[in-house]
Amino acid sequence: MDRPLRLAFMGTPAFAVPTLEALVAAGHDIVAVYSQPPRPAGRGQKEQFSPVHQAALAAGLPVHTPRRLRDGEQHRAFAELALDAAVVVAYGLILPPAILWAPRLGCFNLHASLLPRWRGAAPIQRAIWAGDDQTGLAVMAMSEGLDEGPIVLEEVVPIGERDTAGSLHDRLAALGGPLMVDGLALMAAGRIVPRPQDEDGVTYARKIDKDEAQIDWAAGAVAIDRQVRALNPGPGAFTLWQGARLKVMMVEPLDGVATAGAAPGTVLDDRLTIACGDGAVRLAILQAAGRAVLPADRFLLGARLPPGSRLG
Repeated sequence: MDRPLRLAFMGTPAFAVPTLEALVAAGHDIVAVYSQPPRPAGRGQKEQFSPVHQAALAAGLPVHTPRRLRDGEQHRAFAELALDAAVVVAYGLILPPAILWAPRLGCFNLHASLLPRWRGAAPIQRAIWAGDDQTGLAVMAMSEGLDEGPIVLEEVVPIGERDTAGSLHDRLAALGGPLMVDGLALMAAGRIVPRPQDEDGVTYARKIDKDEAQIDWAAGAVAIDRQVRALNPGPGAFTLWQGARLKVMMVEPLDGVATAGAAPGTVLDDRLTIACGDGAVRLAILQAAGRAVLPADRFLLGARLPPGSRLG
């Protein structure tokens, strides 16, 4: 790096924190951090700072928490920062043109997919749910369209057979900081021209709807396994048992299990093997309403799902 860049960082969740920390460690001059406003959380519903807000305070960085970026006063204040660039990682607010084009080099987003696949809000979950064998990270020069800007750098990351959204999230978050630092250095030195995205490969990762979380046991065992892993740790796939929600945090797809024509959702044995529309799964990690997350053997110490009963 020839000289530190004058930056604003815009992010909110834990996924963004490693990138903020990497920019600080690289010696960049972060003159402002933008994050979502504090929100009620926990049993007491006390207002809590976002993970990025907390990390910025720990690093001694000034934090701004506007509820929107639409008014002219916000635009003028941002322009007066005289930025080389702004880095955006899961911020949660749409950047209007007055913000996008204020920095000298522009705004750069770290997105958790290999664009143009999985533009949108939930790329990690959708990649697992779709059965993709790889995903990655993209440093993108932002434009006014949703995740449509040209690509500065990408990094391919394999998706393991037992990856959950949580495990994949953590791997991608750790890799994002170095990738963004490298991308900014290349842009600042004029050593790279961002390449346009291929419009033929566009898919959209819509936000996870809680209605999608209920398991349809008529689906195949492989599809159910993907759904469960895609929704782990949150919001968690669930089924109904005796009228109450039972979260299913992990299953084991089984080969060669005879379901003997049992209806989908039927408990086949005392090891929590469940008939599916195609094949069967064994429930591995569960959470009853108001209870802790438990492996199946410990769950069965306090609950009984007898063979022949049915989940819905």
